[in-house]
Amino acid sequence: MPRNPFTDFWEFLIGATDDQLKLGSWRYLFVLLFLALIAASIYFAIRNWREDPIQRSGRHLGIWAVRVLLGGMWFQAMLWKLPLPASEGLRYWTEQETTRAAFEFHREFVSNVLLPNLHLFGPVVFLAELTFAVSFILGLGVRLAAVLGILFVLQLWLGIYLPGDPAEWPWSYVFLMMVMFFFILDAAGRSLGMDAWLRRNVPAVRDGTGLLGRLLHVAG
Repeated sequence: MPRNPFTDFWEFLIGATDDQLKLGSWRYLFVLLFLALIAASIYFAIRNWREDPIQRSGRHLGIWAVRVLLGGMWFQAMLWKLPLPASEGLRYWTEQETTRAAFEFHREFVSNVLLPNLHLFGPVVFLAELTFAVSFILGLGVRLAAVLGILFVLQLWLGIYLPGDPAEWPWSYVFLMMVMFFFILDAAGRSLGMDAWLRRNVPAVRDGTGLLGRLLHVAG
């Protein structure tokens, strides 16, 4: 079958990409998780559309679509961090940072701290990308996730900044940070997301009362 965006997307949905096949039967768990997240995102989008007339606009629909797509990107990126504690792909790209980071102190940090303890940092990277995926797809705590996502990508940008093989285009990381920056400015979770639904239906989140309420009020 010739490869194109449609066939690649279909393979991802059925768990047939190279990264998914490496997981064996576990790949179906992640397929189900992804489909469940998309279904939940659509559910909350419909609830917001019905309950809040302000949400019924092309602008909110567009922000929702971009947010879900970016969440899907993080979900797909998360898969090649498996199996835990440190996949071959994660080790390879971490090794790249030992020679390609923009600053010497960064190269030394990766060489002397990250790489020798990759079995500890691997699960952290996996959970971070899973968190970004869940947050953006559901529209939950998007502002906080976007701030953390920018810091995460900033490390990647500076870590693989210098020319090497395979080549990386540094601007791709800048554009990714820019998208998440706009998520912060626009509070993207309030566009047909759970952040909007919680603010409208949960008084503690709307008013920022209680520990969890204040956290979700600020994060979304």
